[in-house]
Amino acid sequence: MRLLHTSDWHLGRSFHRVSLLDAQRAFLDHLVATAQERAVDAVLVAGDIYDRAVPSLAAVEMFDHALHRLAEHGIPTVMISGNHDSARRLGVGSKLMGRAGVHLRTDPEECGTPVLLPDGDGHGEVAVYGVPYLEPSLVRHALGAGTGSHTAVLRAAMDRVRADLATRPAGTRSVVLAHAFVTGGEVSDSERDITVGGVASVPASVFDGVDYAALGHLHNCQTLTERVRYCGTPIAYSFSEAGHPKSMWLIDLGPGGEVAAERLHCPVPRPLARLRGTLEELLEDPAHERHAASWVEATLTDAARPHDPMARLGKRFPHLVSLVFEPEREETDDARSYAVRLKGRTDRQIAEDFVGHVRPGRAAEPEERAMLGQALEAARVAESEQDEPAATPRTVPAARSAAAGHRAAPEGAR
Repeated sequence: MRLLHTSDWHLGRSFHRVSLLDAQRAFLDHLVATAQERAVDAVLVAGDIYDRAVPSLAAVEMFDHALHRLAEHGIPTVMISGNHDSARRLGVGSKLMGRAGVHLRTDPEECGTPVLLPDGDGHGEVAVYGVPYLEPSLVRHALGAGTGSHTAVLRAAMDRVRADLATRPAGTRSVVLAHAFVTGGEVSDSERDITVGGVASVPASVFDGVDYAALGHLHNCQTLTERVRYCGTPIAYSFSEAGHPKSMWLIDLGPGGEVAAERLHCPVPRPLARLRGTLEELLEDPAHERHAASWVEATLTDAARPHDPMARLGKRFPHLVSLVFEPEREETDDARSYAVRLKGRTDRQIAEDFVGHVRPGRAAEPEERAMLGQALEAARVAESEQDEPAATPRTVPAARSAAAGHRAAPEGAR
């Protein structure tokens, strides 16, 4: 059984305000062509199909066109919703679409109901289970999870998968699609944070008992174990992904569940370049000539901010999209940039530090820290599930206030 594992399309997303619609369209053409050329038995899409809960019309049309082409070629597709998707919107019409071979799995309570793919070589069916992104506070009761942690809800979902698999004929091969942050995975700057309110990472051992786990959420292609892999995004969505080739996994699942994986590279719309130095160095160094056609992030190290750097650099690098100032000088804690001081800190830590900043000599008290945590958690849940209220009426104003304060932070803090 040959499977093509992809995820995190983020249709509709831009790159530093530059539209990526043409690049995403080229990727989907590449996906369909690859599925045909490599005689793929099914395409697996492990979440974050869209970049936002209410996608643009152009993004929806691209999605629709790609699925029609796969269906016309008789290639089944199994997809799950990610933390960027609206599970309810994405799941509309799923039963009708299933008749055409497009299987959408967006309801957490249906994670134990597989898509059964027939094997033309007579090795029995392959059971493909879809575990959509699980927001702990929204699904813990429905799944019967003991606690509201990411690990608990994913374990509960996988218990349903293993329970169903136990009822299948002996030797039935199994595949799970999941959208989660699995321990050991390497993060990038372009994933939406899912860590507020508790540890978001889950151990790879939760997928024990299945032949292959096709993961989505982390944007870099990586192998956690032979049977647990991320394919990453098909296009780079941040400069932190520079130097990371974009790809899909071609998985051959043998008669006994053996896994053979081949990494297939995706087309590159435009290379990324991160350049650092003084303005004059970036303008004059001949070594940078090869980046003239790249999307460029320039970090200026001049002691004083130069005059009109964006326009001057733009003449040499027409696709300059990001300009960062990091003067190379001896720095004290007070002299460091706001972005540097906040690097690596969570939203909750930033909020607690702010309380101490505006109230010198008196840090946030335990009750205040608890309230900040609740407000941030409510804001994140409301953002991740926009189709239903994520907080009681008493906490919604606080959540909106926290969210508004976060959005108003300086650009470098985001």
